[in-house]
Amino acid sequence: MGLGYRAQALKGVVSGMAEVECVGWVLHKQRSANVAVYTDLDRCLSEVRPDLVLNLAPTHSTASVLATAIRHGVPVVTGAPPGSTNGELDRLAEAGESGMVQVSEHHPLMPGHAARLTGVANDMIGQVWQVQISGAQPVHAMALMRAYLGVGIVPAVVRGHRFSGDDILASVDFGEGRSGIYDFSSDVTRNLLQAGRLLVRGSHGEISGDQVVRVEEHNLITTTYMQRHLEAHCTSHISLGDHVLWTNPWPERGWNDDEVAIAEFLTRTVAWVGGEGAGPYPLAESVYDARLGLAIAQAIEQDRTVEVPA
Repeated sequence: MGLGYRAQALKGVVSGMAEVECVGWVLHKQRSANVAVYTDLDRCLSEVRPDLVLNLAPTHSTASVLATAIRHGVPVVTGAPPGSTNGELDRLAEAGESGMVQVSEHHPLMPGHAARLTGVANDMIGQVWQVQISGAQPVHAMALMRAYLGVGIVPAVVRGHRFSGDDILASVDFGEGRSGIYDFSSDVTRNLLQAGRLLVRGSHGEISGDQVVRVEEHNLITTTYMQRHLEAHCTSHISLGDHVLWTNPWPERGWNDDEVAIAEFLTRTVAWVGGEGAGPYPLAESVYDARLGLAIAQAIEQDRTVEVPA
């Protein structure tokens, strides 16, 4: 469902995956396409009976789309964020409890992040206690922050401040010594003069972008760099010294980082639909990310601390 940028990106990757086939497209208006086009989801699900619905329609329609798909017994992947207000998120509670909804949050699967997360999981810098991130929209930044910290859905305390212009700085306290700093300006994701930044601090070192500083044996401090290896105009693998942290399953496709992450997300989704794996990103996780993002905006607008329940 949908005709926006994300829907087009997903559709483009689907066309390059042998294990996934697009059998119908649900749009507001009829248009010519190489698959059946519907203007009504009910009719599409009745006539086509797909294994999965990919919903990238506007967020205000998410609740009704999920309800329709669930009524037909069809699993759904919906866009992130799944709602733009707490009221919209509240209306997704029943859909979340169904266990039939995942969210297309693929940022932690992007090659650079996936490589770093593998290093973190392998105790590369010890226990992570703080993440500082800039360059992503709030819902994606919260997903990344929690992935690096290894934090689930827990009570959080949010504070924020707006500086001159559209620059904001927010802190998220997840308890037990785990925290995140979020630095954002309205055009950072598209401004070539502003580079995104990532800092992951642990008990035995830190990751700053592609640089890794850590304590080795005999209390010796080392500095190494993650390196991308290119093949056919795309990243074939990412290594740190002689350790390969991430390998591209589709180097022959020549996909960029975003497309590779989408393909990985869809691969995990196929396994989930077939009962062969856990869901790639359950609705409850993305709802929590969205609530953290809304809490940041509220903390800034009202100049106060905002608590987000588990």
